[in-house]
Amino acid sequence: MAVTRAIELKTEVPGPRSRAVLDRLAASVASPLAITFPVVAAEARGAVLTDLDGNRFIDFAGGVGCLNVGHSHPHVVEAAREQLDRFTHTDFTVVPYEVYATLSERLLALAPFEGPAKAAFFNAGTEAVENAVKFARAHTGRPAVIGFEGAFHGRTYLSLALTSKTHPYKHGLGPFAPEVYRVPFPNAFRGPSTADALAALRRAFSVYVAAEDVAAIVFEPVQGEGGFIPATAEFVQGLREICDEHGIVLVCDEVQSGFGRTGRFFAIEHFAVEPDLITVAKSIAMGLPLSGVLGKAEIMDAPVIGGVGGTYVGNPVAQAAAVAVLDVIEEEGLVERSVAIGEAMRARMEGWQSRFPQIGDVRGLGAMLALELVEDGLEPATELASRVVEEALQRGLLLLKAGVAGNCIRVLVPLVVGDAELEEALDAWEAALEAAL
Repeated sequence: MAVTRAIELKTEVPGPRSRAVLDRLAASVASPLAITFPVVAAEARGAVLTDLDGNRFIDFAGGVGCLNVGHSHPHVVEAAREQLDRFTHTDFTVVPYEVYATLSERLLALAPFEGPAKAAFFNAGTEAVENAVKFARAHTGRPAVIGFEGAFHGRTYLSLALTSKTHPYKHGLGPFAPEVYRVPFPNAFRGPSTADALAALRRAFSVYVAAEDVAAIVFEPVQGEGGFIPATAEFVQGLREICDEHGIVLVCDEVQSGFGRTGRFFAIEHFAVEPDLITVAKSIAMGLPLSGVLGKAEIMDAPVIGGVGGTYVGNPVAQAAAVAVLDVIEEEGLVERSVAIGEAMRARMEGWQSRFPQIGDVRGLGAMLALELVEDGLEPATELASRVVEEALQRGLLLLKAGVAGNCIRVLVPLVVGDAELEEALDAWEAALEAAL
């Protein structure tokens, strides 16, 4: 019996219908909104996306990490549809709604806070980060924020000041928000070590900003755009100790690493550390615009009444979808599934690493894995990574790059991917590596 394949390419890529729409987009949409894949979506289910020409791709991009429960999961679609039928908007702070309480309770029950905790919801990950800083500043009465080299926290101005990648994100867009300072993040492949990174942070209190002026330290437990670089347990524990020593709020950015991506619901659970605030977004609502800050109640209650908010924050349709996302993650065992996906992928990736010297590093947690491509020793192989991604596209696999130098290839596959789909995708990736390397 013939095996049904997920990937099916009926035309060249891009096909004629996609090209026609891409031409219209080029004529009518602002050029900075650059398009990664020259295919135009028609529909998507689970881990498979179909374009206007009928070509089917396995999606390892996942809407840049928004689709841990997959495309168009029927339970989430139905929950959003039911809420859409009831009402779409009131502005929560004008007329509240029950789903806000339900989602807050469900997420706080999963969050690693031992004491009283509260939630607040916004639209995008960058808003969650900016509001986390507001909560921290209101709580401490201090102005400064410390972030890390290689970090990505968003593209609105305070978040962009924390983001650590000049091109394309920051070039020509300054000046940025003041009182934002940056220190090294540990990197087992390239350095610095955990000890050196913590020493640099402590030194920053002498040469950059006084500890008593710092409201928050903002970090990703696994750097996303930076190239899927996991923190070490020793580093995260060191951050906690430093924050406790100086009365600084520890903000854990889980926008990309949360909702089961790393084999834990929150990536911070790998490190046995309780942060003060957690930012969430992306996979919270299957791609509908929603983000949030979860945190210790005394910090979350610190701003004045009306000090945080916004017209659309905590949209009820997106929140209904988010509650359904939590149902799917629990009922389908997607946290455990992330572990299994990660083990299968890592085995293949390490096999590729033994074959191809250009694969300098394989790293990540759970299903949040990446390859780093190098040449001439440790030089970032940026163009080579682009060639691999293009070769994968031509074989029906959507892959995204990452890293400050754009020389890493990351995996954000929906956690509902089937075993056969996963193997088919990895076969396509291996063929792309063989063609490019």
